[in-house]
Amino acid sequence: MKISFIIPVLNEASLIDSQLARLQDLRTQGHEIIVVDGGSGDGGLEIIAQQADVALLSAVGRAFQMNKGALKATGEVLLFLHLDTILPDDIVMLVESVTAGEPLCWGWFDVRFSNPAFIFRVVAIAMNNRAALTKVCTGDQALFVSRELFDKVGGFTEIPLMEDVAISKKLRAVARPKRIRCSVETSSRRWEEKGVLRTILLMWKLRLLYFLGRSPNSLAEQYYPKIGD
Repeated sequence: MKISFIIPVLNEASLIDSQLARLQDLRTQGHEIIVVDGGSGDGGLEIIAQQADVALLSAVGRAFQMNKGALKATGEVLLFLHLDTILPDDIVMLVESVTAGEPLCWGWFDVRFSNPAFIFRVVAIAMNNRAALTKVCTGDQALFVSRELFDKVGGFTEIPLMEDVAISKKLRAVARPKRIRCSVETSSRRWEEKGVLRTILLMWKLRLLYFLGRSPNSLAEQYYPKIGD
Protein backbone atom coordinates (compact mmCIF):
# COMPACT_ATOMS: atom_id res chain seq x y z
CA MET A 1 0.00 0.00 0.00
CA LYS A 2 1.31 3.42 -0.95
CA ILE A 3 0.71 6.44 1.28
CA SER A 4 0.82 10.01 -0.03
CA PHE A 5 1.90 12.47 2.66
CA ILE A 6 0.44 15.88 1.75
CA ILE A 7 1.86 18.94 3.50
CA PRO A 8 0.51 22.49 3.06
CA VAL A 9 3.08 25.21 3.84
CA LEU A 10 3.25 28.99 3.90
CA ASN A 11 6.36 31.00 4.83
CA GLU A 12 7.93 28.20 6.85
CA ALA A 13 11.44 28.07 5.36
CA SER A 14 12.97 27.89 8.85
CA LEU A 15 11.23 24.55 9.45
CA ILE A 16 11.13 22.98 6.01
CA ASP A 17 14.63 21.52 5.81
CA SER A 18 14.65 19.77 9.19
CA GLN A 19 11.05 18.62 9.02
CA LEU A 20 11.21 17.21 5.50
CA ALA A 21 14.49 15.49 6.37
CA ARG A 22 12.56 13.39 8.90
CA LEU A 23 10.36 12.05 6.11
CA GLN A 24 13.00 10.95 3.62
CA ASP A 25 12.96 7.30 4.73
CA LEU A 26 9.32 7.16 3.68
CA ARG A 27 10.33 7.98 0.12
CA THR A 28 12.82 5.12 0.04
CA GLN A 29 10.00 2.79 1.13
CA GLY A 30 7.93 3.74 -1.92
CA HIS A 31 5.67 6.35 -0.37
CA GLU A 32 5.48 9.92 -1.61
CA ILE A 33 5.90 13.38 -0.10
CA ILE A 34 3.82 16.16 -1.66
CA VAL A 35 4.37 19.72 -0.46
CA VAL A 36 1.95 22.44 -1.54
CA ASP A 37 3.13 26.01 -1.05
CA GLY A 38 0.56 28.75 -0.69
CA GLY A 39 2.75 31.47 -2.19
CA SER A 40 5.62 31.83 0.28
CA GLY A 41 8.14 34.59 -0.19
CA ASP A 42 10.86 33.17 2.04
CA GLY A 43 12.81 30.94 -0.35
CA GLY A 44 11.38 27.69 0.93
CA LEU A 45 10.49 26.40 -2.53
CA GLU A 46 14.11 25.57 -3.33
CA ILE A 47 14.33 23.31 -0.29
CA ILE A 48 10.97 21.72 -1.06
CA ALA A 49 12.04 20.81 -4.58
CA GLN A 50 15.02 18.88 -3.19
CA GLN A 51 13.18 16.92 -0.51
CA ALA A 52 9.71 16.23 -1.92
CA ASP A 53 8.46 14.02 -4.74
CA VAL A 54 6.01 16.70 -5.81
CA ALA A 55 6.26 20.44 -5.12
CA LEU A 56 3.24 22.54 -6.04
CA LEU A 57 2.08 26.13 -5.87
CA SER A 58 -1.49 26.88 -4.83
CA ALA A 59 -3.82 29.62 -3.75
CA VAL A 60 -3.27 30.30 -0.06
CA GLY A 61 -5.47 28.36 2.35
CA ARG A 62 -4.98 24.86 3.73
CA ALA A 63 -8.14 23.47 2.13
CA PHE A 64 -7.13 24.71 -1.33
CA GLN A 65 -3.56 23.50 -0.86
CA MET A 66 -4.50 20.05 0.40
CA ASN A 67 -7.02 19.50 -2.39
CA LYS A 68 -4.39 20.44 -4.96
CA GLY A 69 -1.95 18.02 -3.38
CA ALA A 70 -4.55 15.27 -3.38
CA LEU A 71 -5.14 15.77 -7.11
CA LYS A 72 -1.49 14.90 -7.76
CA ALA A 73 -1.28 12.08 -5.21
CA THR A 74 -0.85 8.50 -6.41
CA GLY A 75 -1.22 6.71 -3.08
CA GLU A 76 -4.12 4.52 -2.01
CA VAL A 77 -4.15 6.42 1.28
CA LEU A 78 -3.73 10.18 1.73
CA LEU A 79 -2.27 11.55 4.97
CA PHE A 80 -2.53 15.30 5.56
CA LEU A 81 0.28 16.64 7.69
CA HIS A 82 1.12 20.00 9.23
CA LEU A 83 4.78 20.82 8.78
CA ASP A 84 5.36 21.21 12.53
CA THR A 85 3.85 17.82 13.38
CA ILE A 86 6.25 14.90 13.90
CA LEU A 87 5.10 11.40 12.99
CA PRO A 88 6.00 8.22 14.90
CA ASP A 89 8.74 6.08 13.36
CA ASP A 90 6.31 3.23 12.61
CA ILE A 91 3.78 5.50 10.88
CA VAL A 92 3.37 3.22 7.86
CA MET A 93 2.68 0.11 9.93
CA LEU A 94 0.19 2.01 12.09
CA VAL A 95 -1.75 3.35 9.11
CA GLU A 96 -1.69 0.01 7.30
CA SER A 97 -2.99 -1.75 10.42
CA VAL A 98 -6.30 0.12 10.25
CA THR A 99 -6.69 0.73 6.50
CA ALA A 100 -5.58 -2.49 4.80
CA GLY A 101 -8.43 -4.10 2.90
CA GLU A 102 -10.85 -1.24 3.63
CA PRO A 103 -11.55 0.95 0.59
CA LEU A 104 -13.65 3.43 2.59
CA CYS A 105 -11.66 4.27 5.69
CA TRP A 106 -10.35 7.30 7.53
CA GLY A 107 -9.04 8.31 10.91
CA TRP A 108 -6.51 10.26 12.92
CA PHE A 109 -3.80 9.99 15.56
CA ASP A 110 -3.85 11.08 19.15
CA VAL A 111 -1.71 14.17 19.67
CA ARG A 112 0.81 15.37 22.22
CA PHE A 113 2.63 18.70 22.40
CA SER A 114 6.36 19.26 22.09
CA ASN A 115 6.27 21.04 25.45
CA PRO A 116 5.88 18.35 28.15
CA ALA A 117 4.52 20.77 30.77
CA PHE A 118 1.45 19.61 32.68
CA ILE A 119 -0.90 22.15 31.08
CA PHE A 120 -0.03 20.89 27.60
CA ARG A 121 -0.61 17.29 28.65
CA VAL A 122 -4.06 18.29 29.90
CA VAL A 123 -4.88 20.12 26.66
CA ALA A 124 -3.76 17.12 24.61
CA ILE A 125 -5.93 14.74 26.63
CA ALA A 126 -8.90 17.06 26.12
CA MET A 127 -8.25 17.29 22.37
CA ASN A 128 -7.97 13.52 22.03
CA ASN A 129 -11.12 12.82 24.01
CA ARG A 130 -13.07 15.48 22.14
CA ALA A 131 -12.06 13.98 18.80
CA ALA A 132 -13.09 10.50 19.95
CA LEU A 133 -16.47 11.69 21.22
CA THR A 134 -17.39 13.96 18.31
CA LYS A 135 -15.59 12.04 15.54
CA VAL A 136 -14.14 15.37 14.44
CA CYS A 137 -10.37 15.71 14.32
CA THR A 138 -8.11 18.73 13.99
CA GLY A 139 -5.40 19.35 11.43
CA ASP A 140 -2.73 18.63 14.04
CA GLN A 141 -3.85 15.00 14.30
CA ALA A 142 -2.52 13.76 10.93
CA LEU A 143 -5.83 12.96 9.25
CA PHE A 144 -5.58 9.95 6.94
CA VAL A 145 -8.20 8.82 4.45
CA SER A 146 -8.42 6.29 1.65
CA ARG A 147 -8.26 7.76 -1.82
CA GLU A 148 -11.64 6.26 -2.66
CA LEU A 149 -13.37 7.82 0.34
CA PHE A 150 -11.68 11.20 -0.16
CA ASP A 151 -12.98 11.32 -3.73
CA LYS A 152 -16.40 10.07 -2.66
CA VAL A 153 -16.95 13.01 -0.28
CA GLY A 154 -15.48 15.56 -2.68
CA GLY A 155 -12.33 16.34 -0.73
CA PHE A 156 -11.97 19.35 1.52
CA THR A 157 -14.61 22.05 1.42
CA GLU A 158 -12.59 25.03 0.19
CA ILE A 159 -13.17 27.42 3.07
CA PRO A 160 -10.53 29.55 4.83
CA LEU A 161 -11.08 28.01 8.27
CA MET A 162 -12.69 24.92 9.82
CA GLU A 163 -11.82 22.75 6.83
CA ASP A 164 -10.83 19.95 9.23
CA VAL A 165 -14.22 20.07 10.94
CA ALA A 166 -16.06 20.17 7.62
CA ILE A 167 -14.31 17.14 6.15
CA SER A 168 -14.64 15.16 9.38
CA LYS A 169 -18.40 15.66 9.24
CA LYS A 170 -18.50 14.48 5.62
CA LEU A 171 -16.32 11.46 6.31
CA ARG A 172 -18.12 10.32 9.46
CA ALA A 173 -21.39 10.29 7.51
CA VAL A 174 -19.94 7.54 5.31
CA ALA A 175 -17.56 5.54 7.49
CA ARG A 176 -16.71 5.06 11.14
CA PRO A 177 -13.31 6.63 11.89
CA LYS A 178 -10.23 4.81 13.13
CA ARG A 179 -8.47 6.38 16.11
CA ILE A 180 -4.78 5.52 16.42
CA ARG A 181 -3.75 6.02 20.03
CA CYS A 182 -0.05 6.27 19.24
CA SER A 183 0.58 10.02 19.33
CA VAL A 184 1.95 12.40 16.77
CA GLU A 185 3.86 15.33 18.26
CA THR A 186 2.80 18.85 17.37
CA SER A 187 4.62 22.07 18.14
CA SER A 188 3.47 24.03 21.19
CA ARG A 189 5.19 27.18 19.89
CA ARG A 190 2.07 29.14 18.91
CA TRP A 191 0.28 28.17 22.12
CA GLU A 192 3.25 29.42 24.12
CA GLU A 193 3.42 32.68 22.19
CA LYS A 194 -0.29 33.50 22.40
CA GLY A 195 -1.11 31.97 25.77
CA VAL A 196 -2.73 28.60 26.41
CA LEU A 197 -5.97 29.87 27.96
CA ARG A 198 -6.41 32.61 25.38
CA THR A 199 -5.89 30.13 22.55
CA ILE A 200 -8.34 27.60 24.02
CA LEU A 201 -11.05 30.22 24.50
CA LEU A 202 -10.61 31.59 20.99
CA MET A 203 -10.72 28.14 19.39
CA TRP A 204 -13.84 27.12 21.28
CA LYS A 205 -15.49 30.43 20.42
CA LEU A 206 -14.76 29.98 16.72
CA ARG A 207 -15.88 26.36 16.72
CA LEU A 208 -19.15 27.26 18.45
CA LEU A 209 -19.82 30.06 16.00
CA TYR A 210 -19.13 27.70 13.11
CA PHE A 211 -21.62 25.14 14.40
CA LEU A 212 -24.14 27.96 14.82
CA GLY A 213 -23.78 28.79 11.15
CA ARG A 214 -21.31 31.68 11.10
CA SER A 215 -19.47 32.08 7.81
CA PRO A 216 -15.95 30.57 7.77
CA ASN A 217 -14.79 33.75 6.04
CA SER A 218 -15.82 35.90 8.99
CA LEU A 219 -14.28 33.40 11.42
CA ALA A 220 -10.99 33.50 9.52
CA GLU A 221 -10.87 37.27 9.94
CA GLN A 222 -10.98 36.75 13.71
CA TYR A 223 -8.53 33.85 13.78
CA TYR A 224 -5.59 34.76 11.59
CA PRO A 225 -4.77 38.22 13.00
CA LYS A 226 -4.80 36.74 16.50
CA ILE A 227 -3.14 33.35 16.07
CA GLY A 228 -1.29 33.48 12.79
CA ASP A 229 -0.86 30.48 10.50
